[in-house]
Amino acid sequence: MTGSKVIILDSTLREGEQTPGVSFRVEEKLEIAKKLDEIGVGMIEAGSPMVSEGVKEAIKKIAKENLNAEIISHIRPVKSDVDLSLACDVDRVAIFIGTSKSHRESKLKMTKEQIEEKVLEAISYSKDHGLKVRFTPEDATRTEWEYLLHICKQASETGADRISVADTVGIMTPTQMYDLVSKIHSNVKSELDLHCHNDLGLAVANSLAGVQAGATVVHTTVNGLGERTGIAPLSEVSVALKVLLDIDVGIKIERLSELSSIVERYSGVYISPITPVIGTNAFSHKAGIHTSAVLANPETYEAFDPSILGRARKIIVDKYAGRHAVKAKLDEMGISINDDQLQRITTEIKNLADKKKRIEDSDIVAVTEKVLGQRVSGESPELIIGLVSIQTDPHIYTTNIIRRIIGINGVSEAYEISGEYDVVAHIQAKDVAALNECLESIRNTRGVEATTTRIVLKRFQRNGKQKEEAKGLRKIFG
Repeated sequence: MTGSKVIILDSTLREGEQTPGVSFRVEEKLEIAKKLDEIGVGMIEAGSPMVSEGVKEAIKKIAKENLNAEIISHIRPVKSDVDLSLACDVDRVAIFIGTSKSHRESKLKMTKEQIEEKVLEAISYSKDHGLKVRFTPEDATRTEWEYLLHICKQASETGADRISVADTVGIMTPTQMYDLVSKIHSNVKSELDLHCHNDLGLAVANSLAGVQAGATVVHTTVNGLGERTGIAPLSEVSVALKVLLDIDVGIKIERLSELSSIVERYSGVYISPITPVIGTNAFSHKAGIHTSAVLANPETYEAFDPSILGRARKIIVDKYAGRHAVKAKLDEMGISINDDQLQRITTEIKNLADKKKRIEDSDIVAVTEKVLGQRVSGESPELIIGLVSIQTDPHIYTTNIIRRIIGINGVSEAYEISGEYDVVAHIQAKDVAALNECLESIRNTRGVEATTTRIVLKRFQRNGKQKEEAKGLRKIFG
C-alpha cells in the first residue's frame, strides 16, 4: 500500500476527555492541540461546544491558533449545535447520531425516518454556512446493513464529504471491518473515517483492516484514552501503519513519547510499562536466550528498530540474564574482564537476584568489585540524603498521597508545600541502589505525577559547621 494517503485524526480533546476521571483545563487543551499539530496530526477533534462554556472556550482558542491541522467540532444534528460551532470558527462539524436498533428504540426513541430527517437538515444547514461536514452513524457496526447504507448515501448526497464508520462498542473483527468498509466504500462517494473502540483489544487491528479496505482517516487518541477502554492509540496506529502497511501518515514518530508523557501528566491516566511502542518495557530484553540473540541481531526479537522512535533497546540484567547480557552491561560501564571473571560475576548476579526484586547498576558494580577484589568506580557514599519534589494528581487528596509516601522505606519526612510542586519528601539511603529503590517506590505511588530529585552534598548546622553527607557523590552523579 505504498503511497496510500491516510490522515490521522486525534480525538484526545473530545473522546479522550470522556475517559472517567479525566478533565483537561483550557490551557492544557491548547498545549495538547499545539503538540498534536507539531507532531503532524492532520485533524484535531477539539470537543463538543454544547458540553460546557469551558469546552467551547477551548475550541475557540484552538481554532484561533491557525494550526495546520483541521479543527473539528463534534455535534448533534441540531441547528443550535451548528451555530455554536460557527461561533467557535472551526473548519468542520462532525454530526453524529445513533443509528442501530438499540440506539433508535432505547436511547433516541425515534424512527429511522425521523433520524434521517434530522441528519440531512443539519448537514444542509452546515453546508449552507460554509462548513465541511462529516457524518457519523453512531454504532454503525450494529446497524442493519440496508439502513446504514441508505443513511450514509443520503448524507453523502446532501453534502457530507466524509462518513465515519464507528465501531462504538468495539465488537468487530478485522475481517468483518474490512468487509463492512469495503461495501460502504463501493457504494458511497464520500471518503471514509474509522472510529474503532478497544473493548476487546482490537481497535488497532480493525483500524488497519479498515484502511486496507479504503478508509483514509483513522481516529486515535494519545495513549488510547476514551470511553470505557478507549479507542485506537495514536502511537500504535501511526507506527503500525508505517511498519506493517508501509504507509507514512506524516507523524513525527520520534516525538510520540514526548506527547504521551504530556497527556499522561495532564490526564492522570498512567502508561503501563508494557504498553506497545511507548511503554518503558517496549524495547527491553530480559531472558538470556533473548538478550544474546538481540545482541547478535536485533531483528531476532524486535518487530522494528526503536531508533525510529528516538529510543534505544535496553538489556535487563537479573537472574534471567546470561553471560552476553552481563558482558554488554559491563562494556557499557567501561569495565574490562576476562571470561572466568565474567562467569563468576554472572553467577553472583543471579544469586543476588534471587534475593532482590530489582538489580540496579550499582549492584552490578558491587558484585564486580567483589569478584575482582578491587574498586572499579568512585568512592561509595556513606549516606545519601535526597530531597524529592513531587507533583500530584489534583483529583486525589494530597494528604492521602503523603500518607502513602511516608510509609516508603527510606522516606524520613514529607511536607505539603505551595508553588510549582505539591509535596517534598526527605529521603535517606545507604547507597545508590537503595536511593533508586526509594525513588521508584515514590514514582509508583498512586497520585504521583512527576518528581524532581536533588541530592544533598553538604549540610550546614546552626553553629556554622558543615557536614559532608555523601562522599564521592560528585563522582557518582557527575
